[in-house]
Amino acid sequence: MVATIGSLVLGLVLLVLGGEFLVRGASRLATSFGISPLVVGLTVVAFGTSAPEMAVSVQSAWAGQVDIAMGNVVGSNIFNVLFILGVSSLIVPLVVDAQMIRQEVPIMIGASALLVALGWDGGISRIEGIALFVLVIAYTVTLVLQSRRATRATQQEYAEETHIAAASTLIDRLWVQLALVVLGLVVLVAGSRLLVTGAIAIATTLGVSELVIGLTIVAAGTSLPEVAASVIASIKGQRDIAVGNVVGSNIFNILGVLGLSATVAPTELAVAPQVLALDLPVMVAVAVACLPIFFSGHRISRWEGLVFLAYYVAYIVYLVLASRADASLQIYSWVMLGAVLPLTGLTLAVVLVRAVRERGRRASP
Repeated sequence: MVATIGSLVLGLVLLVLGGEFLVRGASRLATSFGISPLVVGLTVVAFGTSAPEMAVSVQSAWAGQVDIAMGNVVGSNIFNVLFILGVSSLIVPLVVDAQMIRQEVPIMIGASALLVALGWDGGISRIEGIALFVLVIAYTVTLVLQSRRATRATQQEYAEETHIAAASTLIDRLWVQLALVVLGLVVLVAGSRLLVTGAIAIATTLGVSELVIGLTIVAAGTSLPEVAASVIASIKGQRDIAVGNVVGSNIFNILGVLGLSATVAPTELAVAPQVLALDLPVMVAVAVACLPIFFSGHRISRWEGLVFLAYYVAYIVYLVLASRADASLQIYSWVMLGAVLPLTGLTLAVVLVRAVRERGRRASP
């Protein structure tokens, strides 16, 4: 058991290191080839921090462990919004850029709904996986085209947020950038294998399903790069990079990670009934909940962050109770469905109405 836990911890460490190497190398490589800092900030940084999810899910899908592959992505998306944005906004209220509300959040909601539609028949086929991956390419191309219209000031801002330095250093050399990318990929593959092996061993020992392990331990572990990036960004007071990192990562997780996982899986990427009944609806609800909260003054306040964290704790408690078939699960479910969720929905509706009215008053002469 000690060796298994050691394998799990080492795998997490390697995933964080691999993600860091990949992001640094890819960011500098992108700018070396003249790609806009805006695109680097919204794609390379956000997608790069999702590299651990990519490594773990693709490795699991290839090995036939589809519950971990699916649970990792769905659990990571829930973790990203509820936990990461919750913690980040507790440190300092997060400012949300208008483009996030107009474009990125609706795309995240659309991608989440699309995943539900594709998985409704119980699985995601190879053709559907290829279609998802094509969509993430189209999304990236759209950002590239939009970046050409970005102002010089905006590009400079994103260059600062993604820590792209103008001074010539060792990392500005092409061979160093390529080496970092290759090293990052190698370390990510090694880390993903250790993490998946350790997670499966722990699940078997404790009698917990691979799906629950994927939704919790693996999902939180592979989201560590996003945690680090968003928390550090909020501490430094950098403009909505914490939000952009989370939203961009969620889009990439669904379209890129699951798309590639379904493409390489030996058989159809199965979607468990539990995922369809609970986890996917939670993921969609979390994505939709971002809109009224983001609309309220274009910021995420501390109390909203606290609500996010409370819901993540409630979600994890439900998973634990369900995995143990605990007698209190039914009462817990009644409380959540009969009281907590309706009150939250009412609160979000009130926040949205107030935000729309406020914007209407500002727009009127």
